[in-house]
Amino acid sequence: MNRSGPLLLATLAIAACAGPRGLAGGETTTTPPVAPTTVSSTTTTKPPTTTTTLPTVLVTGKVARPDGTPVARAVVQMGELRSTTGPDGWFSFETSAPTSMTVHKPGWSTAEVGYDRSAAFLNVTMSPQTIRGIRVSPESAGSDEAFAALLGLARDTAVNALVFDTKREGGNVLYDTTVTDAHEIGSVSAHYDARERVAQAHEAGLYVITRIVAFEDGARVSSRPEEKLAGAWLDPTSETARRYILDLAIEACEIGFDEIQFDYVRYPAGRTAEVSGQNDLTQEQRVTAIASFLSAARDALHALGCAVSADVFGIVVSTPDDQGLGQRPEELSAQIDALSPMIYPSHYSLGWLGFADPNDHPYDVTADAIRDSLPRLDDGAILRPWLQAFWWTDAQIRSSIQAAEDLGVGWMLWNILSNFDPAAIPTDAEVGP
Repeated sequence: MNRSGPLLLATLAIAACAGPRGLAGGETTTTPPVAPTTVSSTTTTKPPTTTTTLPTVLVTGKVARPDGTPVARAVVQMGELRSTTGPDGWFSFETSAPTSMTVHKPGWSTAEVGYDRSAAFLNVTMSPQTIRGIRVSPESAGSDEAFAALLGLARDTAVNALVFDTKREGGNVLYDTTVTDAHEIGSVSAHYDARERVAQAHEAGLYVITRIVAFEDGARVSSRPEEKLAGAWLDPTSETARRYILDLAIEACEIGFDEIQFDYVRYPAGRTAEVSGQNDLTQEQRVTAIASFLSAARDALHALGCAVSADVFGIVVSTPDDQGLGQRPEELSAQIDALSPMIYPSHYSLGWLGFADPNDHPYDVTADAIRDSLPRLDDGAILRPWLQAFWWTDAQIRSSIQAAEDLGVGWMLWNILSNFDPAAIPTDAEVGP
């Protein structure tokens, strides 16, 4: 397991070109030194005025991945100044006291950049953290013995992240929350001490994610029928339902989770969809409802330092429409840090990709879904799929993992009981740095 701290992957380049026009503070438009094809919005806060008047300099630059792809929604900080990169990765400051900068984005390695007045333009390179995770079932989280075994598995393999549940299917909140609404509706069923487990995972050098089931919540539907869509599903446009989910997410971030992952962040499928009225909505209305919830979550959780991710059906990355669910990679990934399609070949229809049984082809089905996903992501998001770790041999699980590794993305293993065989998971040496 890789336990070294975040890599400092900054590079500094001085370009012999003029920077963009100066910023006046507040929401501004940044113009790159050469004719741009896109325009970034940045937010700049000036430091308090001093009695000494110093000449100002314009600090401009671009944040990109090692392959040159721009990084959106990265926060560039120079002293008290902060700027957020737009879709093209550009940032700009006007300051009388230039100093070194840090560039950070939840779920990415932090970049540190030195600066002096001779630099006209800065190129900053940063990379997302490669997360290789396993699910921690509520029962495993509640057992000292089972949890110690999962920590041992992470120590001996390439696993560097744990994914806990804090709100599960049906609506149960699995720790002793301070969100009073959860207690009032009778949803609290404390299985484990969330603060203690997060601290133990961090002590072991692990990245810690919590999965929060969003709109599937039978317990809340029963107690708050005005928020009901149909069946056990909350209406994704209900402001009070959204507020409840966000309150739990904010608390999870404050507890110490590094990333908040929303599952069931969609409209229902199957028979519930037929009676919910969602099919009377346009695709744009459905997708906007889900994307706007994730946008609100991002704004709240980024302010606290947490990354935001969302689970989507595997099929939606391979089809052009939202499948009636309100999930399309383009719109959702523009609001979050990581998109996680659930790539479970056992759930694909017989004949998919020409295979009589897709479940017998873990590498091919996994690789095809990843290839379908990558071009559809916003530049500010990364892909990190859930992979099947059930109904398969160790060799088949390894084959699915290998597809993700070959295509350069992280992964998480789903097993409902957290029954993972170490033989199914590669070691650090096998996956490389």
